[in-house]
Amino acid sequence: MTRGIYITANDRAIEQTIALLKSIRLHDRETAIVLIPYDDNYRQLYAAIGEKYGVTVYEDLDFIKRLSENLQSIFGENFFARPNQFRKQACWFGPFDEFLYIDTDIVVFEKIVDNLDYLQEYDFIYCDYQFVGGIKNVFTNQVFEDNVFTQEEVKDIFNGGFWGSKKNLISEQDLYDSFNECARHPEYFDFSQKTSDQPIVNYMMLKRIPRRFNIVRRPGGAPGSWAGSAKFKIEDNIPIDPDVKQPLQYLHWAGIRIEPGCPYWEIWEHYRYLNEPKPERSPEPPSPPNLLQQIIGKIKRKFD
Repeated sequence: MTRGIYITANDRAIEQTIALLKSIRLHDRETAIVLIPYDDNYRQLYAAIGEKYGVTVYEDLDFIKRLSENLQSIFGENFFARPNQFRKQACWFGPFDEFLYIDTDIVVFEKIVDNLDYLQEYDFIYCDYQFVGGIKNVFTNQVFEDNVFTQEEVKDIFNGGFWGSKKNLISEQDLYDSFNECARHPEYFDFSQKTSDQPIVNYMMLKRIPRRFNIVRRPGGAPGSWAGSAKFKIEDNIPIDPDVKQPLQYLHWAGIRIEPGCPYWEIWEHYRYLNEPKPERSPEPPSPPNLLQQIIGKIKRKFD
């Protein structure tokens, strides 16, 4: 039984990928990590992370490309904003019997692969409070009107940036069938925020994987994970969720540009530059004067 972690990235995501890998390797030096290239521009990335963080490239690159292009073609070439996100579906067919998929806009605060222990009882795991916000970024109300899903079933929706499962639980034909079902009813899905794979993967999971588990429903509860939440308290560079009084398992900047001034920037910066000096950054330019300040300035200049 082999376990491992899949990530997907390209040369544009070098900084984010390094931060994620440093956080993983801080807690876990052994678990294998496989890169699924987001596109053909990944060689600079791999040169930076391959040997240093023990990352290998997915072996069958032709399969990744064919799978992604086939899935995209079902909806039509111009339907999705980011069709290369479908490349992560190669996870089902890679070297690991059990796997986690992790987006690179994440840092982790524990030996994250241990969450695969839940696969002793379940076939698919995830760990977020996506369901609290309702069905936005996944489904539209049409799924209720047409009795596709019940209100209870959609409480199992999840964010596609962190999930785990088992090799070949979903077949290539399952993927094509799921995409074809979804393509016949685009009105069921919320693509308004330019999500690509998330609505369809949620549909597939709800229809085809009954033994699923959201880790936030574990006994005693579990912390949140979205960097858009302002409630987390920081202790020794680890966010704490005050609602459950537990450290976060991971922090995910989903939908947030990671840059100085963004939520929890200091956390991301800490892990990105762990064990190396932080670069000196130019001070932020001063904000332009508001209207009142401009008026005061004019008065001062008049009497100077």
